[in-house]
Amino acid sequence: MPDRRHSAARRPPRPSLRRRLLTFLLVPVLGVLLLDAVIGYFVALAYSNRVHDATLSDNALTLSEMIGSDALRGELTEQARFLLEYDPNGRNYYTVTSDRHGRVISNAILQAPSVAVDAPPRLFDTELGHRPLRAATMRVPSRHDPDDVLTITVAENLRDRHARAREILLLTLPMQALLIVAVLFLVWLGVSHGLRVLEPLTSRLARREHDLSPIGEEDVPVEILPLTRTIDDLFARMRNMLGLQERFIADAAHQLRTPLAGIRLHVERLTETTDPAQRADAMNHVQRLAARAARTSAQLLALTRTQSPDLPDRDGMAEIDLATVVPEAVAMRVHQALAAGVDLGYEGTDDPCIIRGDALQVQEVIDNLVDNAFHYAGRGHVVTVSVARGENEVLLAVEDDGPGVDDAFLGQLGERFFRVPGVDEDGTGLGLAIVESIAERHDARVNFLHAKAGGLRVELHFPAAAPLKDHSLH
Repeated sequence: MPDRRHSAARRPPRPSLRRRLLTFLLVPVLGVLLLDAVIGYFVALAYSNRVHDATLSDNALTLSEMIGSDALRGELTEQARFLLEYDPNGRNYYTVTSDRHGRVISNAILQAPSVAVDAPPRLFDTELGHRPLRAATMRVPSRHDPDDVLTITVAENLRDRHARAREILLLTLPMQALLIVAVLFLVWLGVSHGLRVLEPLTSRLARREHDLSPIGEEDVPVEILPLTRTIDDLFARMRNMLGLQERFIADAAHQLRTPLAGIRLHVERLTETTDPAQRADAMNHVQRLAARAARTSAQLLALTRTQSPDLPDRDGMAEIDLATVVPEAVAMRVHQALAAGVDLGYEGTDDPCIIRGDALQVQEVIDNLVDNAFHYAGRGHVVTVSVARGENEVLLAVEDDGPGVDDAFLGQLGERFFRVPGVDEDGTGLGLAIVESIAERHDARVNFLHAKAGGLRVELHFPAAAPLKDHSLH
C-alpha cells in the first residue's frame, strides 16, 4: 500500500493569489533596485569626476603660480613639489616644457594637446604605460623670459575617482534597500487588505446549499467579474439541465402511468383466467401497451436530448446536403410504408441543398414527420417527402392526403402531448414537439398547413449555408 505521507509530500503546492501577486511585484522591484544601483554608481562617478576635474584644474593653475626660476634648471620649489606629489592613494604626474628650452622638469612624459596661451586649463584623457590618466594642461608666459612660453601638464590616476563613487554608492544603497523593503511591506499589507474584498462574496457563496441562482454583481470586484459571470453561466446551464431532468421525470410519470397501469391490469387478467380467448385478448393489450410505453419513453428521451444545452449551436454544426440525406432517409422507410399500406414518395432536386446542421437531429426530424404522417393519414393514403431550395433557404416538407387537421387545431400542433381530438391512432403527442425543438436548434421555421390533397403539410425552412442565387421555391 503506498505511503500517503509521501504522496502528499510530492503534491505540488496550491496556487496562491497573494504569493503570485507578491512574486510579480518582488522581481520587478529587485530589478529596479539593481538598475538603480548601476545608475547610482555612474551618477556618483560623474560627480566624483567633476570634483576631481575641478581640483586637477586648480592644481594646474596653482603650479603655474608656484613655478620659480629653479624650474628652468629642472627643479621645483618645495611647495610645488608637495602639491604635485602628495597623493595618499597613489601618485600624481606632471610635465613642464618650455618652447625655447624643451622639457625642463617632469616625473613622467605626458603628451598634451595644444592650447592657447593664458587660456583656462584644458582637461583630457591620456595613458601612461597602459594606465588610464586624467590630465589638465595650460600654457602661460614665462616670468623670467618674456619671449618664452611654458606648457604645464598635471595628471592623476583614476583610482581615487572610483573609490569616491563606491563610497557614495555604499552610502545611498542601504537607504534605497530600506526604502524598497518598506515599499514591499506596504505592498504586502495592501494585497492582504485588498483580498479581503472577496470575503463577503465567499461568505455569501458558503451559505448556499442547493441555490443555483445567479451570484450577481453588487459585491463583486471588477477584476473577478469575468469569473463570476462564467460561474453564473454554469449555474444557468445546471438549472437548465435540472429543469430538463425534472420535466422528463414528470412527463415520464404522467405519460407512463396509464400504459403501466393497463399492463398491470391485463397481467392480472392473465393470472386469473384460464379462458384462451380472454388470455389472448389480455396478451394483445399487454403487447400494445408495452409498445406504447416504449415509444413514449423513446420520444421523451429524444425531446430531452434536443433541448440539452450541451448540443452545438448552428455555427458549430457541419454542412449537410438535404438533397442527399432526405432521399436516403425516405428509402429506409419504404419497407415500413409497405407494411402500413402507405404510398411513400419523394420529390426533390439534383442541385445541392446545403444547410448547417446535426445529421442525427435531421434524421430525427424526418423520422418523426414520416411517422406522424403514417399514423394520421392511415392505410391507403399517400405520403410525400420533398426538398426544394430558394435563394437563402432550403425547404423540407412532408405532406399527406389523409383527413387533415381543422384550422382550430393547426396552431396547437407542435405543443407537447397535444393530440388532435377524434383521432383513434395511438400516439404520444411528442413527435411534432421534437420537430419544433430541433428546428429551433437549427434556426429553422416550422409551418403547419393544409395540403393540396386535403391532408396535413409540415414545412421546415432551414437557412441555407450560403446564399443560393437565381432560384426560387416552387
